[in-house]
Amino acid sequence: MIALGVAVAAVAAFVLSSVYYVVTTPLEQRALGDRALDRGRPAPWKAVTELARTVVVGAGFAWIAAQAGMLTLPSALLLALVLWAAFPLVLLTGSIIWERVPWQTAAIHSGDWLLKLLLIALAVGLIH
Repeated sequence: MIALGVAVAAVAAFVLSSVYYVVTTPLEQRALGDRALDRGRPAPWKAVTELARTVVVGAGFAWIAAQAGMLTLPSALLLALVLWAAFPLVLLTGSIIWERVPWQTAAIHSGDWLLKLLLIALAVGLIH
């Protein structure tokens, strides 16, 4: 059942992430002007790669949750928050400090990661 949760989560997170970036990209462009990257429409191979990456994150999350005994919904959601703070949030703040990534861009990516991890936790917690 966990594999089903991971598959459902990966597809749902991919769709949610796509919608999220459609909504937030204009905000980033307005805030950064010429400094904003023009990501354009992704090539099909990038979409497939992103879906595969999300499956890997979902599988890793499910494995950690299973090993920690955190497959129930409340525990999985807590784990999602902890993993978000420990990894994407830390990495993205590092990109601001060391690579001069605009904080607006890092904040948008951070929000995407939070949504993905919470959605994966929701799917794994409900379907396990």
